[in-house]
Amino acid sequence: MRILVVNPNISQSVTDLIEAEARRSISPGTALTMATAPFGVAYIETRFEALTGGYATACAAAEHAGEFDGLVVAAFGDPGLAGLKELFDVPVVGMTEAALASACLLGQRFSIIAISHRIEAWYRECVAANGLTSRLASVRSLQEPLRDIGSVQEDHSARLEQMALEAVRQDGADVIIVAGAPLAGLARSLKGKIPVPVVDGVSSAIRHCESLIALQPGSAREGSFARPPRKPNSGLPSALAKLLD
Repeated sequence: MRILVVNPNISQSVTDLIEAEARRSISPGTALTMATAPFGVAYIETRFEALTGGYATACAAAEHAGEFDGLVVAAFGDPGLAGLKELFDVPVVGMTEAALASACLLGQRFSIIAISHRIEAWYRECVAANGLTSRLASVRSLQEPLRDIGSVQEDHSARLEQMALEAVRQDGADVIIVAGAPLAGLARSLKGKIPVPVVDGVSSAIRHCESLIALQPGSAREGSFARPPRKPNSGLPSALAKLLD
């Protein structure tokens, strides 16, 4: 299996965190290729930033077209995910949908631990888009300014653990989802400290992507996820224009 993992943020430090967790999660024999958004923002917090990140992910993935059997969109909120599922004829998996799927297999209600207050509304919308609002116990987030996006876990480990415990004991969460690529790998360090299962988006996405590749379900030739129709276009990067032609 060949899996391409794209970080829709421009932060290489975050890509390194994603890669470390992905390599701990992949099966023996799975080949992993990493890519970082060629433009955009350091980390995505808003709907507009997600719009930019989705397009950047499409551009990055297009550069590797034909070189992967599955694609992982490695940012919580799954920027551009639905469009990418149309564009590529291999499984495309987002961190959010994968983490939600894992959480739903482990418990009835889940809480999301996030890195920014600004991100909360968008995350709730993502849960709603996946049809799981009734199973969302809460979204809790850091309120403090971030010193550096690559050091969030180091800088705020105690508060992140506290929020997870509060989500269990005050909000009734059966499962904790640690959200966002900057928190990749945190679930491993929280195991044993939190009295319910803890889910990581990167490891969930990698494992779900491997499962879908192995299932060989085929690709959409009709329906809403069929490839975009051919039509005149202008100003697109050459790799992306070639995919659309």
